[in-house]
Amino acid sequence: MDKTAIKIENLTFFYNPEDEGAAPEDVLSGVSLEIRRGSFVAVLGHNGSGKSTLARHLNALLLPKGGTVTVFGMDTKNEDLTLEIRRRVGMVFQNPDNQIVSNVVEEDVAFAPENLGVPSPEIRARVDEALRMVGMYEFRDHAPHLLSGGQKQRVAIAGVLAMRPECVVFDEPTAMLDPRGRRDVMDIIDKLRQKYGTTVILITHHMEEAARADRVVVMSDGRIVMDGAPKEVFVRVEELDKLGLAVPGTVRLLYTLRQNGVDVPLSALSVDECAQVLAKHFKA
Repeated sequence: MDKTAIKIENLTFFYNPEDEGAAPEDVLSGVSLEIRRGSFVAVLGHNGSGKSTLARHLNALLLPKGGTVTVFGMDTKNEDLTLEIRRRVGMVFQNPDNQIVSNVVEEDVAFAPENLGVPSPEIRARVDEALRMVGMYEFRDHAPHLLSGGQKQRVAIAGVLAMRPECVVFDEPTAMLDPRGRRDVMDIIDKLRQKYGTTVILITHHMEEAARADRVVVMSDGRIVMDGAPKEVFVRVEELDKLGLAVPGTVRLLYTLRQNGVDVPLSALSVDECAQVLAKHFKA
């Protein structure tokens, strides 16, 4: 089996300018990226960096102006493959209200598999499993508009999971949520990977979320400017600062200590790792 889930080669994209005769401005410029099956990749960047535009190319919501995007061996420009691409790559957006289409939770979760022609008994099983995975099974008969923002987002995620996609792209899914809601979404991502080996691509501006990924891709002005494991990327504090991006609070603390002459490593991303570093250094 090909171990590549998504392959992007020299991707260029621009929106047509509103002013007639104006030259188009590239939103993505020569982006190349390969994502392995089963991996967890976080994509970071300031507003306007192109990260959400990139996300929308991954299941053919947008098509390249130049270059190619290949999803599980399928070229997104091939219109005959669009439905299959969207079946295999699910999208979760920032605002769950944009994804909820029914007046009852379980009907909303069933919507996508019904449109894919999944048999009714299989739909029932998928809906129940998806709602249990996101902790919303007891709300299956509720009206979505009466739920909290975090609960709505979990229902939106369940609707994607019921399609049984091989890859899920989360486009800033926690941006409108409180800390508890953000934790819930990240826990769901962990379950997805552990149970199904799902490929996960997370567009986020929360550095603590990105630190949990296998790989971090940083974008600026439509280009990839950093790409590596979290511990490789987040130690580049000054470069990230220049891009207007924060680093996890643990790294910022260690960086500040280093600036004041304390010899501590910057690679302790988690709170536990940071605590261990500090305890070891200051135990005397």
